[in-house]
Amino acid sequence: MHPKTNLLGIAVDAIDLPATLQRMEEAIAARRKGLVLLAPAHNLMACRRDAGLRAVFNAAELVVPDGMGTVWFLRLLGRQAGRVYGPDLLQAACQRGLVGGWRHAFVGGSPAANQGLAARLQREHPGLQVAAAFSPPFGELSTANEEALLAEVNASKADIVWVALGSPRQEHWMAAVRPKLNAAWLVGVGAAFDFLSGAKPQAPRWMQRAGLEWLFRLFSEPRRLWRRYAEYPLFACLALGQWLGLLRFEEAG
Repeated sequence: MHPKTNLLGIAVDAIDLPATLQRMEEAIAARRKGLVLLAPAHNLMACRRDAGLRAVFNAAELVVPDGMGTVWFLRLLGRQAGRVYGPDLLQAACQRGLVGGWRHAFVGGSPAANQGLAARLQREHPGLQVAAAFSPPFGELSTANEEALLAEVNASKADIVWVALGSPRQEHWMAAVRPKLNAAWLVGVGAAFDFLSGAKPQAPRWMQRAGLEWLFRLFSEPRRLWRRYAEYPLFACLALGQWLGLLRFEEAG
């Protein structure tokens, strides 16, 4: 087991991609249920503002360091961690699950992105079992539509349900429906559907490794993302304050 580490009051796993896959494999084999949530800097900051979202993250079985800012924060506190990037996790789980016959369901994204994602993954991972793919309409689902969606996901007998509804909607939704779904894992992967389907451009690897993916995305979608990334200097200050012992953050469920 990898330890949880308090980052600004959010319990984040000090873990890397191979260890995350191992945890997921063990849970699927044992039919244990859990949530995998991604914790880039902007999600940590969102949790600071939203007590309900913070409770969702702190109750999740796995909260993984998706952004380099989170990875560096963990390392600053003496933890060993590597980036668990949503698109890479999705690709790696598809490959890892070929032997075990893992069944995958996809919830979210536009119909075109969803279909493009499934086609690419099946092309790159021959034998991949795509159990279902759903593109719910934007906004809250009616009770009847949500129950129908959950029934279809359960009927697909998926082992992993990949969810891309946008944060924080996807995290709140996953926590709410977790008891009603039979899949071992629900994994929130944000923009991974758009990136892997080609619907949106993905930052070059060198920018990802350098922690500059946010800059690439900001230039790609300035109107939508500028508020998110405007918080990054504050995140750095809060992280430094916690490391120096000047600030204390209690984990709150």
